[in-house]
Amino acid sequence: MSAKNYAAKVFDTVLSIPGMSEQVKIDLKISRKNVLLLSHFIERGLLLEKDEGSIMGSIAEEELAELKNISHECLQKAGLVELNQKLFSIIEDGKV
Repeated sequence: MSAKNYAAKVFDTVLSIPGMSEQVKIDLKISRKNVLLLSHFIERGLLLEKDEGSIMGSIAEEELAELKNISHECLQKAGLVELNQKLFSIIEDGKV
């Protein structure tokens, strides 16, 4: 078994531990810079190909949608939604 497949299996096992789906409240204070970076990392991670041997392959669609909502909520609270959209469009234009 490759290291990638092994890591995905371990991660999938950890995610299936009882209680992992329970909601938790997190009081978090971070800089706008880190909100923007966190949102970028979440968005880039969501764009990764979902193959069976990757960690992304073991995550349900509902959980991916929840991550996207968390990212958007953080951007809203930091007042960075419009800036993030413009930065993302610049990144996408640069890929052409």
